[in-house]
Amino acid sequence: MPDRTADDDPAGRTGPTPAGHTGADASGHTWTDASGRTGAGTAGGLARDAPPAGPAGRAADGTDPWPTIDLLRAWLDADRAHDGREGLLLRVLKLSEEVGEVAQAVIGATGQNPRKGVSHTWDDVRSELCDVVITAMVALRTLTPDAREVFTAHLAAVADRSLGGTNGGTNGGSPSAPPTS
Repeated sequence: MPDRTADDDPAGRTGPTPAGHTGADASGHTWTDASGRTGAGTAGGLARDAPPAGPAGRAADGTDPWPTIDLLRAWLDADRAHDGREGLLLRVLKLSEEVGEVAQAVIGATGQNPRKGVSHTWDDVRSELCDVVITAMVALRTLTPDAREVFTAHLAAVADRSLGGTNGGTNGGSPSAPPTS
């Protein structure tokens, strides 16, 4: 089993990878989990070194993210450095890190740092936004076993408040894309 470095692990841990896993690092090595599934590693964010959901972690049509979120949460829980309240707070704090990576990608995609120029693409921004969503879903699942229901109810309430109870209606705002100026 390969040792991981602080750069390989989102939590900055070093040493052996979790029992039953061979982690994927940024150079694209593959992993094998305890059940024998293998795959290519990802280079960023929460999913680094984590086995992807695979067939057991997705609905048949691939649209239900919650089984994959459950697998990611379980993987993180199995190898966490902090338990209890501190672990929960650190999991929620991870969201701020991911949002910062979105900001870094936007700055890089627009070339706003004269020292670096254009250092990212809009695909990088999309990827970082996905990391924010995944991290938020894992944090919500950490807070409650009913994450799916909590999220669904909250999304319905926001849609009702914002769209006036209809999919296309308005309540002082427009559901269409913002104007470009």
